[in-house]
Amino acid sequence: MIPFLPSYIPPDVDMNQVKADVAEDGVSVPPADAADVPALREVVEQARKDGIELKIVVIEHNPPIDTPLRDIATEVGKAHPDATVLAISPAFAGTYSTHFDRVTLEAGQDVAKTGDPVQSSKNFVSELTTSHFAWTPFTIVLVLGVALAAVGTRMLQVRARRPVADEVPATPAD
Repeated sequence: MIPFLPSYIPPDVDMNQVKADVAEDGVSVPPADAADVPALREVVEQARKDGIELKIVVIEHNPPIDTPLRDIATEVGKAHPDATVLAISPAFAGTYSTHFDRVTLEAGQDVAKTGDPVQSSKNFVSELTTSHFAWTPFTIVLVLGVALAAVGTRMLQVRARRPVADEVPATPAD
């Protein structure tokens, strides 16, 4: 059994450079996207105001599948344990966080696939900061309600089948 899953970082991604860039200002972009850096820094700063230590990694080319983006985000996240990391390419997104559950991160990834790194990052932060319906408490209450209804129904069935001992038998009239 493998004690850990191997990660795959695309060969054109220099993780040392990515980590250095992220350590500097929370953003790593390829040279082709350098114009987006000020706007991405604003997204990082807004996320910080919302209580999220965000790191953004932009990858120039799409990997064959989206899994490498999660691996990249995990590598950056290990270097910044309190951070939430978003790694995005033109068509994919990958995330890492110790503060948000996987469902929330996956929902954020879904809205971060716009092809525009700045808009993708804004969408991601918006998803993390938007309050959602509390499904867990709702499910617990619903299951308890159904269980109580089942027990109540069974009690009524047993009671209906029980002969009534208190009834006075009818006597024939003389």
